Amino acid sequence: MMKPGYALLVASACCLFSACSPKYYVPNTQNVPLLTKRGELNLSAAGNAKQLEVQGAFALTQRIGIMANAALFIPKSENNGNDGHGSLGEVGAGYFLPIANHFIFEAYGLVGYGGMENDMPGTVTAYPTTTGKLNANILRLALQPNIGFKSKYFHAAISSRLVSVNYSRIRGSLTYNNIDQAAYLQSNKSLFMAEPAITLRGGLQHIKLQVQLSGSYNLTEADFLQETALLSLGLNFDL
Repeated sequence: MMKPGYALLVASACCLFSACSPKYYVPNTQNVPLLTKRGELNLSAAGNAKQLEVQGAFALTQRIGIMANAALFIPKSENNGNDGHGSLGEVGAGYFLPIANHFIFEAYGLVGYGGMENDMPGTVTAYPTTTGKLNANILRLALQPNIGFKSKYFHAAISSRLVSVNYSRIRGSLTYNNIDQAAYLQSNKSLFMAEPAITLRGGLQHIKLQVQLSGSYNLTEADFLQETALLSLGLNFDL
């Protein structure tokens, strides 16, 4: 679960909420703009039942692009009142290179900041000395290369985001499965993850439906309490 913490940095990025167990990281949709020339603007609105996101990218020059992303994580509360929420903002800059036959290579560096809160009142009965809440701030650094195909009515891309997730200001009192979750998060406060994704878009020249499927693989702690997959739907505007 997650708690708000904002900034315009790396959206992605990351935080969480939970259903039956606490979770401390949820990947955000990857911004894959497929820029081709100076002055081009690409915007997206995406998400699913648990998160809402807006993303933008702009080509400053014939080869340099900038981007900004924001995500809000708002999963539905469980019947026992357990829920969580969070937010993430990120900004980045990178390089894009159009290749022959409609193919484009891009690589962006991103920095993001956000926060998360797990609120699990259902655990307090079993652990009456706790509050059932756990909050933390999140800093995420990422490198995201991608290659894609871009035609007038269809886009397809494969991307891979490598991220460093860092937790700070861990506060609260939550016990789950006899484990002190504040201590658990403290012992896993710096993690590395690999996040591959496939993005497909189709529609009109300037407005397309977008679907993205991505995974999140924790390279530091394989059993870390996090979401490991994300399916998001949305609209993409290429201006």
